[in-house]
Amino acid sequence: MKTTPFYIFLLILLLLGMPQLLLAQITVKGEVLNARNQQPLEGASVTANTGAQVLTAPDGGYTITVPENTAFLLISYLGFAPDTITDLRQQGLQQTLLRPQAATLQEVKVQGYETNRPLLQTAGAISVIGSEVLNRFNESSIVRAVNTVPGVRMDERAPASYRLSIRGSTLRSPYGIRNIKLYFNGIPLTEANGTTALNLLDAANIGNIEILKGPTASVYGAGTGGTILLEPKRATDGQELQVNATTGSYGFRHYVASYSSGSDKANLLVQYTRQQYDGYREQSAVDRQVLLLSSEFYTSEKRTIAANFIYSDLYYELPGGLTQEQYVQNPRQARGGLFGSVAQHASIRQDGINIGLKQEYRFNNSWQNTTSLYGLHRFKDNPFNTDYERNTNQELGGRSSLVYNSHIGSMAATYTFGGEFQRGFQTARTYDNKGGTPDSLRTDDEVISKAGFVFAQAEVELPAGIIATAALSLNDAQYKITRLRQAASGGQYEYTRDFKTVLSPRLALLKRITRQISVHASVSSGFSPPTEEEILPSDGSLNTALEAEKGTNYEAGIRGFAGHGKLSFDVVGFYFRLKETIVSRQDVSGVAVFRNVGATSQAGLETSLGYTFINDPALPINLLKVWGSYTYSHFRFKDYQKDDTDLSGNKLTGVAPNTATLALDAATKPGLYLNLTASYADEIPLTDENTVFADSYLVMGVRAGWRKQLPKQLVLEIFGGVDNLTDEKYSLGNDLNAFGGRYYQPAPNRNYYGGLSLKYKL
Repeated sequence: MKTTPFYIFLLILLLLGMPQLLLAQITVKGEVLNARNQQPLEGASVTANTGAQVLTAPDGGYTITVPENTAFLLISYLGFAPDTITDLRQQGLQQTLLRPQAATLQEVKVQGYETNRPLLQTAGAISVIGSEVLNRFNESSIVRAVNTVPGVRMDERAPASYRLSIRGSTLRSPYGIRNIKLYFNGIPLTEANGTTALNLLDAANIGNIEILKGPTASVYGAGTGGTILLEPKRATDGQELQVNATTGSYGFRHYVASYSSGSDKANLLVQYTRQQYDGYREQSAVDRQVLLLSSEFYTSEKRTIAANFIYSDLYYELPGGLTQEQYVQNPRQARGGLFGSVAQHASIRQDGINIGLKQEYRFNNSWQNTTSLYGLHRFKDNPFNTDYERNTNQELGGRSSLVYNSHIGSMAATYTFGGEFQRGFQTARTYDNKGGTPDSLRTDDEVISKAGFVFAQAEVELPAGIIATAALSLNDAQYKITRLRQAASGGQYEYTRDFKTVLSPRLALLKRITRQISVHASVSSGFSPPTEEEILPSDGSLNTALEAEKGTNYEAGIRGFAGHGKLSFDVVGFYFRLKETIVSRQDVSGVAVFRNVGATSQAGLETSLGYTFINDPALPINLLKVWGSYTYSHFRFKDYQKDDTDLSGNKLTGVAPNTATLALDAATKPGLYLNLTASYADEIPLTDENTVFADSYLVMGVRAGWRKQLPKQLVLEIFGGVDNLTDEKYSLGNDLNAFGGRYYQPAPNRNYYGGLSLKYKL
């Protein structure tokens, strides 16, 4: 009998076993969606515990074949909390909804330029201040958090009297915020007249800050200083009640009570804050109350509706500037004399209501639109040392942008079109100030402010990891001033200032060198018309000769991560040439007046570095990192002739050539944490002539606390801190070109605070 070859037996066994092998496989079909808006997530990872893996298609769908004994599938996507599927035999399409979560530093997405890309894919000098930085400091203000950003300096001439500089823009801002555009939850916070009442918000209202430096040109319209995007705090999943209380030196008290609710269908935050402060100096008390309602409703797969309501009642006192002799003798005193701050009850009371409504609508995978409408009412009552102002502002505005996602051949392209328009009406009256009460009427004005722009932007993903952006905006601004009465002359007049329409272009390139490192370069131009307060100062004069600033900015940078993500770096070099530069100078009465002085040349280097030694929740010390920033500013006047004196080549007033911040964060598994911060500022020229300088200073602060999850979904945090730990004597918020040598606004000496926070999950 003939023997059957061995390979024939193997072939028979294989054929007989094929059906059994097929039965031992499972095919799972599913889709992965964003739980918030039900939109598909392309590129989500679907991984079996046996090792098999696929990525989701553009429609969020996937098909994966796994062995019958597979225990689960892990669904993960960048910036979302992962989920698992354990019932692999379920019939039909397996649908997984992933919830958005806070991204890690490497994954953080930014809104800047409306690209909504990761920071590593965004061409431009953008800095992000997240909640982890904001929470390192007490909630008296956001000044300390903002000053950790390179190229940005924020001052408090008095508590709640903010001044903000991005790459030297303080020059035309003796008080208040000008030449910088601010948005809150995508809705303009800057008014049509060019000013921003940021102090109507409490620090506890803000959950995230993006700072775009220099002229952003395109999608944010006119401006040479920069753009800041503020986001409110967001609710986490579920319902939560929170109460915070902080108390500190010089009568500081701060209270927060909030309710939040987050789900797949809506996100709601209702927050009440109150801050009170007796003041380090005479005449420097603060009392502010803010009621914030911020909500988002995910009404369908295509539509998201957001609404904001902000009511603010703010009162703060103005101690005034001191001379060098007064500053040395007693930094806690207020400006004295017959027209001193105490005698004249120098202060500001502002009441404001800001209402905004925004809709995001996705027509399909290619087209989407975002439209917002807003209105505000603001009343300002301001007894000053030499006069008394009463202003009422009413404003309406809107913004809309349309985004189209397409392809040029195999290259992805995104086109953005839109516009923004604001119209404000202000009644402005000035009186003689008689001990804090209005006396004889000086001037009575009505001002209509209009500001608007249209923009277009194209972004193309070129081969070799290059992203190219081209953008253009067409900007217009107009003021109509009607003087109803002027006491000195009794005259009436109408004056209309319609600034010439200006085109502002922006070109940018970004190259991904590796997955964790990118370089970028851009050139952009900006135009910034004078604010209403610069054309119509409180002394009753009319500045008809003031022209808009225009400038061009060149910059290049590199950012990324190294050492397995432990080292982060962001370095930007820039050169900005500004023409028709606006500067301020105080007259004999202390009123700021403005003029154009030719050009400035501004070159600088901005760096951010961080290194995370430990970031492991399982270790006793589960977080240890150091980070910091450094800014070098070589800013000079060009073509500046003041009377018979040539000031060309002088250092730019109000800008420190060198600033730096160094910080350390540590946390432990039991819940103890420690934050250390040191900030340095070089000497600052206080006059255009560079004859007076504020001294350099190094200020340190520390915060420590204990955060613990208690039973019944209760989280308790107890904290305390010290500001100005080394008891440094310095001036924060110097008055530039001040009359009578009153340059200095002393900052508090060593001061303490402490408090607690309770969160309860319903």
